[in-house]
Amino acid sequence: MDIKEIRELSASELEKAIKEQKETLFNLRFQHSVNQLDNPMKIVETRKTIARMLTVLRERQIAESR
Repeated sequence: MDIKEIRELSASELEKAIKEQKETLFNLRFQHSVNQLDNPMKIVETRKTIARMLTVLRERQIAESR
């Protein structure tokens, strides 16, 4: 997911997307542990996507507190 797409989401949509990405990350890690994951870079991409989403969410929280 691109940063532009992330910024277009509302706060509730972001929280829902973060939850879904964390579930995806859990499943990818499980697949990796049993050697069924074809592309291990998906784990890295998912972690970065979660970090981007959390960053945007935090930016919004800081902007609201000012």
